[in-house]
Amino acid sequence: MENRTYKYYDLSWQQVLYGYSIGIFPMGMDDDNSISWFEANPRAIMPIEIPQLTINVPRSLKQVLNKNLFKVTIDKAFAEVVDSCADRENTWINKTIKKAFVELYEKGYAHSIEVWKNNKLAGGLYGVAFKAAFFGESMFRREDNASKVAVVKLYEILKKNKFILLDIQMMTPHFKTFGAIEVSKRAYGEILDRAMSINRKFLL
Repeated sequence: MENRTYKYYDLSWQQVLYGYSIGIFPMGMDDDNSISWFEANPRAIMPIEIPQLTINVPRSLKQVLNKNLFKVTIDKAFAEVVDSCADRENTWINKTIKKAFVELYEKGYAHSIEVWKNNKLAGGLYGVAFKAAFFGESMFRREDNASKVAVVKLYEILKKNKFILLDIQMMTPHFKTFGAIEVSKRAYGEILDRAMSINRKFLL
């Protein structure tokens, strides 16, 4: 992962969208609430526009989904999801990042998927839908499989609404099991350009 710029101490929702549109993303730095911009090469994505490639749902997770062990909601607890994603020993989600993403949520660009068990938040994720791309930011879980359920729901929404790109920035074991792939900077740029030329809506 390459650091593209120096530290900044302010971040607007417009800057976040512009950064995404040219292939870079912000991350909080240190304990001073500053941010820097980064670029991942290779870039990890989930294939959502290629017919022969789809999300890989493990058998054990299919059983969880079939049993309806969790309740899933959309955009019902955005700030709580962000706070929960940041609640870890090492986090890049500082006050500057949170402020910008709450503004994106208020503007209708950022979305959260909440997974509940016994009326308590068990897991979830959040990210930004812009044009025909969804830029995944972070996820968390307090119960086994809760964050995986959120990923499956996100994938279903993006497929249904014909999004082109699901960007996850960097590969993780979690997403690798779902069938995420890595693409070169050039290939990512081509996909991103197409996604930025089309308007899609994040609808249930």
